Amino acid sequence: MADDSSTNQHADQSPANGQAMANVMSVIPPSIAPPRKVALISGITGQDGSYLTELLLSKGYEVHGLIRRSSNFNTARLDHLYVDPHNSNKARMRLHYADLSDASSLRRWVDTLLPDEVYNLAAQSHVAVSFEIPDYTADVVATGALRLLDAVRAATPSKPGGIRYYQAGSSEMFGSTPPPQSETSPFHPRSPYAAAKCAAHWYTVNYREAYGMFACNGILFNHESPRRGENFVTRKITRAVGRIRVGLQTRLFLGNLSAARDWGFAGDYVEAMWMMLQQDKPSDYVVATDESHTVEEFLEEAFGCVGLHWKDHVEVDPRYFRPAEVDSLRGDSTRARTVLGWKPKVGFKELVKMMVDNDVDLAKKEKVLVDAGYRDAQQHP
Repeated sequence: MADDSSTNQHADQSPANGQAMANVMSVIPPSIAPPRKVALISGITGQDGSYLTELLLSKGYEVHGLIRRSSNFNTARLDHLYVDPHNSNKARMRLHYADLSDASSLRRWVDTLLPDEVYNLAAQSHVAVSFEIPDYTADVVATGALRLLDAVRAATPSKPGGIRYYQAGSSEMFGSTPPPQSETSPFHPRSPYAAAKCAAHWYTVNYREAYGMFACNGILFNHESPRRGENFVTRKITRAVGRIRVGLQTRLFLGNLSAARDWGFAGDYVEAMWMMLQQDKPSDYVVATDESHTVEEFLEEAFGCVGLHWKDHVEVDPRYFRPAEVDSLRGDSTRARTVLGWKPKVGFKELVKMMVDNDVDLAKKEKVLVDAGYRDAQQHP
């Protein structure tokens, strides 16, 4: 239910205490401080959820996140934002159990919190995985969005000023449509994930037109960061670069190296999400850097950051090719730049270096564990 379909929680900076934190956070009454804007985020523990939470907290919001019950806590992206809820004057981020597959839980928290803004970032968001679990992907990504939309629709009359809703779209919806892709480009999805995102997009448009809801679609092109899940190609590359640099790995196996993507920084893109909900009228926006690079270019840049050549370490494995490939995605974000006044701050080279620097540091820490005998040095090829 997040950027990487993983949503859990923590307490006292320790995942082992996550259960206790959720129990406390769900029962402590709202702060008695002067009213502040309230945001509800599904997928809060994902890459985008963590950056959006940072942004909203910096703007004085009270932030509530919906998380799925799991035996493993995965809140590393939120550790630096956590404040014990007993410290009610400072704890402005709270987590609650819910799931996009459970309409009753969504309705309960929307009714209870009556947020000013709802951001639906939750998804099974891995394209390749969506071919393996298509039913689940459709239920969470498409029908899950419909469930949350309907919960917001039902609660809106009880909220003075209404509730504003953001739906996270994806450039994958364009699929085989030739670039550049804008808000007027036709969708041609090439995966169960992309098809489900198309459904969620049109559900959002329908609810906006049928019920007059303030509901926006953000069609975000690929956005990355050091917080990206490690099974996404960009992070898979930079993690391998770090491990290869310190001697923990020698080879990296990838699929289609000629696929071209429009890669930006996730921290920039969440600002566009927020901007959409601050407008006078709801609409849909493409968010992109308006330039694309191939996987091979990403490899060259990433390995170059540590003085290595990617061809010495990378092998193509046919198992990583998709049943239906998306060859080229490049956004046209003219509307977002003109109407919202948004533009990306982090360029391609800066983004790659940011990710490589982070993962080299991470690999050095891993090597300490390997050298001390706490981790198997043969885990990677």
